[in-house]
Amino acid sequence: MTSYEVKDQPLVLTRELGNFRIHALHAGGQKLDGGAMFGVVPKALWEKKIPADERNRIPLAMRCLLVETPDALVLIDNGAGNKDGEKFRDIYGLENAGSPTRLEDALRAAGFQPDDVTHMIDTHLHFDHAGGNTFRDEDGQVRLSFPRARYYVQRGEFEYAHWRNERTQASYLRDNFDPVHDAGLLELVEGDIEILPGISVRRTPGHTPHHQSVIIRSGDETACFLADLIPTAAHLPLPWIMGYDVEPLVTLESKRSLLAAARAEEWLLIFEHDAIVPWGRLDPENEKPVLLQDR
Repeated sequence: MTSYEVKDQPLVLTRELGNFRIHALHAGGQKLDGGAMFGVVPKALWEKKIPADERNRIPLAMRCLLVETPDALVLIDNGAGNKDGEKFRDIYGLENAGSPTRLEDALRAAGFQPDDVTHMIDTHLHFDHAGGNTFRDEDGQVRLSFPRARYYVQRGEFEYAHWRNERTQASYLRDNFDPVHDAGLLELVEGDIEILPGISVRRTPGHTPHHQSVIIRSGDETACFLADLIPTAAHLPLPWIMGYDVEPLVTLESKRSLLAAARAEEWLLIFEHDAIVPWGRLDPENEKPVLLQDR
């Protein structure tokens, strides 16, 4: 398991993307059941990719992306935040201690403060992606983590997060998003749109009905923040789909379409949950989705 220790990952990895600079921020780790993470894929296959611990959990990252453009500072997803209790952290294997969170430490390591963020894009509103929208202060009050930013999420995702049912309710915690809406800072977008020059969202449903991935284009380079469409490099094969996905056959088609574009245009693919591999490009000579790591 040594090679899969999330805690040993650097707080920040930085590279140029055209005229932009992107920073992969380490917002901490989590451990989730390997069977749930790989759905119908047998353990005999997935454990060769990511070994499980004694509780059948696999180590995962909560990797966020900070994008510097000439006119904006854009953060994509924000980890789990600091609002949850010890039992919750144990169940989901959350390792994100910091000041007040690991994400804030990573943001500072990249040279920025939370107040510098101008745009906050939530791919969806599950607690390990949008929990850092808000934080609990020393007095126990829930406050906005990025008070000067506009937050962006699909309108359908925000509505779905409020449709309480036994299958999804554990993933949607209202303190993670309702305070943003109440403050008038939540932008509910619909469909594939450009948020600002060079940064757009692309609907990639399946994990949730209104999940979105983020496309970053600058100069002659394109990157895609995959979020939970393809959470780790091990999930690149089309049928390797999480058991957490509410519409797995929709995920299949979302993956097929996006990976075809990624191969044809040599996109840099950014993995949110891979404990080791932050990003890479597909081998254009291979019909199967084989990753060429790009550090």
